[in-house]
Amino acid sequence: MSTHNDGLPEDAAGMKLMLNALVDGELDAASAMAVERRIAADPILAADHARIVAVRGAVGGLAKPVVSEGFSARIAAIGAGSNVHALRPQAAQTRQKASRPSWSRRGFGSFDWRAMAASIMVSAVLASGATQWAMQRGAPDSFAAGVASGHRRSLLAQSPVDVVSSDRHTVKPWLDARLGVSPPAPDLAKDGFALVGGRVEVIDGRPVPALVYRHREHLITVATEPQSGGTATSPVDLSAGGFSLVQWSDSAFSYWAISDMERPELDAFAARFRAAVAGS
Repeated sequence: MSTHNDGLPEDAAGMKLMLNALVDGELDAASAMAVERRIAADPILAADHARIVAVRGAVGGLAKPVVSEGFSARIAAIGAGSNVHALRPQAAQTRQKASRPSWSRRGFGSFDWRAMAASIMVSAVLASGATQWAMQRGAPDSFAAGVASGHRRSLLAQSPVDVVSSDRHTVKPWLDARLGVSPPAPDLAKDGFALVGGRVEVIDGRPVPALVYRHREHLITVATEPQSGGTATSPVDLSAGGFSLVQWSDSAFSYWAISDMERPELDAFAARFRAAVAGS
């Protein structure tokens, strides 16, 4: 029996379709408002919505592949040439002709090889998200590369968190029970940065605690590295690879905050996070 009485699906798969439809602008005004009310009331849906928006933004921001005219001409020549059929066994050609039009009848122009190339490029970028940090920054910032990799993985995962809660008194004990350490998790909801939950990240072969916040459609991962007797440092800009990344420290932890937000917004988050921790 429905528990919402808003006409929307009650199952997770159905709501995921509705979230995608909302992001794609395919819902009417009434349905969009109903989905947005569900998002506001459900942290899991809010995290899923933020992840879908972030992935769409990351893919949409990729540069279009530049293909030379010579390469285009060679591909077109291969598709139009009869030698393609000569390389196939006769029996296979007969079966293919019976089941579908030949390349020459379809016309090679109907195959959008540019779209295929773009999809391959997107896959390569998402699969090697940490590479740009490693190449631009060098080995000393391998932790930053690990943070970037973990954030990208979280955007593509079923859920960006292992424990879903906006209550720091739930998130902190959960992390402490698994890692024996738990970073500060200040409540910044009044400043527009809502705690979504936490997860365990493995960076440089070590499990470390990570917090996840949401700011409008954006997710913020705060990976933390315990340090004993450390010194406080101001935020340092390590942004690269299409993401904003800042790092700072206090006497107990080193913090790495990453998001697809613009740097000024991430700087505002870091400032509020540091102020809340210092005042606790």
